[in-house]
Amino acid sequence: MDYKVFKDRIEINGKEDFDIEHILECGQVFSFVKTDHYTCYSADKKAEIFEDEKGFKIVTKDPEYFEEYFDLKTDYSKIKSELSKHKILQNPIKFGHGIRILRQNLFEAVISFIVSQNNNIKRIKNILFKIREKFGKNIGDFYAFPTRVELLKATEDDFAKLGCGYRAKYLYGILRQVDEQTLLEWQSLPTQELRNRLVGLIGIGPKVADCILLFGYGKGDVFPVDTWMHQMYGQFFDRCENREKIRNNLTKIFGNLSGYAQQYLFFLMRAKQNKKGIEK
Repeated sequence: MDYKVFKDRIEINGKEDFDIEHILECGQVFSFVKTDHYTCYSADKKAEIFEDEKGFKIVTKDPEYFEEYFDLKTDYSKIKSELSKHKILQNPIKFGHGIRILRQNLFEAVISFIVSQNNNIKRIKNILFKIREKFGKNIGDFYAFPTRVELLKATEDDFAKLGCGYRAKYLYGILRQVDEQTLLEWQSLPTQELRNRLVGLIGIGPKVADCILLFGYGKGDVFPVDTWMHQMYGQFFDRCENREKIRNNLTKIFGNLSGYAQQYLFFLMRAKQNKKGIEK
């Protein structure tokens, strides 16, 4: 992909391998705002993304951080070419050609996907911004995502008052089970062992663990299965009520590119459902 990094921005030429709507609206991240352009937040960083006829401009004080965040060094043309060998993925890739899997702040991703379970995107975003405002550092025109030390000041009731519901006890509990450094140290573990560690934490089931593996750890050999992916599997493969079996079958098919396949399929399925007036 053709792009240049400057002191205060990143300029991306072309739109085939980068489309900010595809990236932010495919269910992988929640800390963003859409106005006449997109503004995304990660940890204590902020970027505004503008589109013109030539491509996109990412305006930020931290261009190197967002070069990594948007995974700009990875060749997505090669990924799409490989996945397009699977007929089931040809239309999803065409539809969501500009998707890139973000390299999110790991701790923020863990908290975000605990909040996300059995929740809709609008509500998830609202809760996470409230967590920022209540416990995060004031950067000036936005609040940083709080650190574990900052969140340890919160009670279970504090999380409940922010709209977390039954997830409040999960957030309160996990903050006392694991810290940022331990999460980072787990990066080197094989995917299945790392998955087992995550599932052993309060509030993290198999699907949430897979989301953290994919969007927090960048593990491509996982395939998060939610209701829509369950429906997709029934349409294109066979009827199966066991989501663990569905996950295992799909990772066998797509291998180390399973996570990318999931995002293309998810984005198209979500678009189809939204046309029917159904929100995730």
